[in-house]
Amino acid sequence: MLAAMSNLLIIEDDELLRDGLSAQLSQLGHTVMAAADGESAQQLLEANRFDGVVLDLGLPRISGMEVLRWIRKRLPALPVLILTARDGIDDRVQGLNAGADDYLTKPFDMAELQARLGALLRRARLPAFGGSLEVASQNTRRLRVDATLPQAWLGDEALELTQREWALLSLLVTHAGRVVSREDVLETWQAEPGDSATGASGVASNALEVYIHRLRRKLVDSGLNIRNVRGLGYMLETTPS
Repeated sequence: MLAAMSNLLIIEDDELLRDGLSAQLSQLGHTVMAAADGESAQQLLEANRFDGVVLDLGLPRISGMEVLRWIRKRLPALPVLILTARDGIDDRVQGLNAGADDYLTKPFDMAELQARLGALLRRARLPAFGGSLEVASQNTRRLRVDATLPQAWLGDEALELTQREWALLSLLVTHAGRVVSREDVLETWQAEPGDSATGASGVASNALEVYIHRLRRKLVDSGLNIRNVRGLGYMLETTPS
């Protein structure tokens, strides 16, 4: 089962397969966009935020391998599943070394594709997965969060964060532009050790506003804002320039 409410991009030049994949994944409740060539895919990736990509290698205009390298330079944390007819060992090694998270050959079973893609999306939701998380605004200072240590930087300036502030910021950056529910935050905090402000016994739901306020103050003049989406949760977004 795929992670709920995922935004997916299918990059496939075979129209029948592209439409079939889009329909199947849409029926599972996900938002799906599709591209028939590498150039169109890059345009969609620049204009939209996706949770995962299914990528064919044999694309017209710009090859799938070039698209993969392009993604890794600009969106290093974006999960990419290669779906291709190239089934040689060398092809698999080349694709994985270029930055693919998984590799599935055609013909394939739809249930296996869903399972593999779901695993990639679940791992991507973990704040401690990967090396670092980044988000940029119109401001020249990029916000970077270490995904394994309680550290973050705004440009070259290190931010002073407690363990829980870091876990909250990591979650918001991972899902920048999308709503993070209060339940998601509290569930993430359950796995984190307590800090000097709260202890290790957990955090009450109403204490979340305190942490949101602290992070907002630390992001002043960054071009980023944590918006309270009434009844749903919080969203990290860029502020108008």
